[in-house]
Amino acid sequence: MGAAATKTAAKKAAAKKTAATETAAAKPAATKPAAKKTATGKTAAKKAPAKKATAEKSAATKTPAKKTAPAKKAAKATKPAASTQPAAKSPAKPESRAAMVRRARRMNRELAEVYPYAHPELDFRNSFELLVATVLSAQTTDLRVNQTTPALFAAYPTPEDMAAAEPERLEELIRPTGFFRAKAKSLLGLSTALRDRFDGEVPGRLEDLVTLPGVGRKTANVVLGNAFGVPGITVDTHFGRLVRRFRWTEQQDPEKVEAEIAEIFPKSEWTMLSHRVVFHGRRVCHSRKPACGACPIAHDCPSYGEGELDPEKAKKLLKYEMGGQPGQRLRPPADYPGQPAPPLAGR
Repeated sequence: MGAAATKTAAKKAAAKKTAATETAAAKPAATKPAAKKTATGKTAAKKAPAKKATAEKSAATKTPAKKTAPAKKAAKATKPAASTQPAAKSPAKPESRAAMVRRARRMNRELAEVYPYAHPELDFRNSFELLVATVLSAQTTDLRVNQTTPALFAAYPTPEDMAAAEPERLEELIRPTGFFRAKAKSLLGLSTALRDRFDGEVPGRLEDLVTLPGVGRKTANVVLGNAFGVPGITVDTHFGRLVRRFRWTEQQDPEKVEAEIAEIFPKSEWTMLSHRVVFHGRRVCHSRKPACGACPIAHDCPSYGEGELDPEKAKKLLKYEMGGQPGQRLRPPADYPGQPAPPLAGR
């Protein structure tokens, strides 16, 4: 090989070396952006999970917050309910027997002050008239009986007269009181018994009175207490209703009511107690809508609140003399503060 060829070969080798160097220099330059890109991708990948984790953490934090919100509301809602039920926290002690008796006697004394004029609300002049009027008062008002008896007693003033009455005529006279056929039968029966067995006189013993047709313990006690001065408790509809409302007894049977009330009050009070309680039941403590807001013994009544509490509205519920209206008797006692009842129209 000549010198020229050697030079040429040397030049080619130098050119290759230069190209190789340039290529080597160019490769790092080309990979740097890739490296940066890869690094950026990794950073983005790292940031993405971090954001996702943050989002999940935030979501996890928010979710319990939403769940606890109703719980807080529920807690707030239950607080007033708890405060409006003090009885549930500290229930009242049951009333003892002794406490009930003291309260009942106190109520009786207060009723005596309110109704010093309490009396039987049937017109009568003797024991026979009271007996007949009481039999007629079943399932009707005392007012209607009082409006009916003047003509009846004018026609039949004695047991002997009534025992001899024609049934049709007797029925016609007592028709306004209702159930006149059954009542006429009782009046004829008891008048005949008085004539034949008791010499035309009304007996003054309970065991004799209850043997008369149409006469039970209630009627017998009315007659004994008001015609003979023998103490007795009259358990009519009003009396039974009120003594249960007053929680003096829980009995429903009239004889059991009578027995339990008799144990609470002294015997001397029995007759007037009956009048006072009945007066109060007819005037203030009505069955359907008692006038609680105008009741003089409301502070001792365990049933206070069952009726009208507004004082002005309660006053409008009062009846008879308490409400400025006529009473039930056409011939009331001299100390009665109200007006006499009007006679039956057409009689």
